[in-house]
Amino acid sequence: MKDVLTIGDAMITFDPTRNGPLRNVHSFERKAGGAEFNFAIGCARLGLNTGWISRLGNDEFGKYIRNFARGEGIDVSAVKLVDGYPTSLNFKEIREDGSGSTFYYRADSPTKTLTEQTLDVDAIRQTKILHITGVFAAIDPEKNLRLLKRAVTIAKDNGALVSFDPNIRLKLWDREKAQKSLSQLLPYVDIILTGVEEAELLFGVNQSDKIVAACERYGISTVAIKQGEKGAFGSMGGLSLMVPPRPPKKVVDTVGAGDGFNAGFIYGMLQGWSLERTLHFANTIGSMVVSVYGDNEGLPELGEVLVQLGEREYVER
Repeated sequence: MKDVLTIGDAMITFDPTRNGPLRNVHSFERKAGGAEFNFAIGCARLGLNTGWISRLGNDEFGKYIRNFARGEGIDVSAVKLVDGYPTSLNFKEIREDGSGSTFYYRADSPTKTLTEQTLDVDAIRQTKILHITGVFAAIDPEKNLRLLKRAVTIAKDNGALVSFDPNIRLKLWDREKAQKSLSQLLPYVDIILTGVEEAELLFGVNQSDKIVAACERYGISTVAIKQGEKGAFGSMGGLSLMVPPRPPKKVVDTVGAGDGFNAGFIYGMLQGWSLERTLHFANTIGSMVVSVYGDNEGLPELGEVLVQLGEREYVER
């Protein structure tokens, strides 16, 4: 039985060796990333039994990503290498304040070969939480929406909770298509992990209490609203509260912070923690991620988070 399982694409990420517009960058460092991939790494580093369903190109990049995930302790038995589809790529542009932009090369993603017929049903039946995102849906909206509906139906039928991060990438699809497609998944969702702008796109409201009310109409019982430097708002079991952020030492790269928050929130739920403790824990991970360059390099192990929270002593030598 897995603690958590996710479905989605992974990419080779080319990180610039200097900040600024990519037209002025002449060299890059090869890394790996992707929303679901980062989430899986975050969960595994916290000690959760984590699985990942995906397809990668049968090329050197695909083998690198699969080996990377395996090395992190992620179950990759449902990750297949396929011929004829190159592993997806993206190039990152990082500005001086740590913010940035991403340029995708994933139109012919290997995950196009992941269908309802090839979906690993047994893996879904044997997980406590199935985590999905809007990124995977955006890659091939019609096919992947059908696949995700099948996956969440199987999960719910077998007693699993469904966690959902809208993670809307407007470079992959437009607002209208995203809203129409992702709204079809909401009736299956138990836990939503969203930003304010994504919630506004989905529900047409941007105030925390109204977002919670909109989620409740879909039967979503647990809501976490990520607000970056403002902290996070959560609602669960009739309790709603705002938790302040944990200021990072320095913001150098914001990519992956939301995925880290998600992993931390899911970890707290699986431990049966209070909403307040869960939000503090998730916020702390987000602040740790933005202090490190890379999509997932800053995702911490459990002991490192406990040190940051003051719950474990740090022994330097």
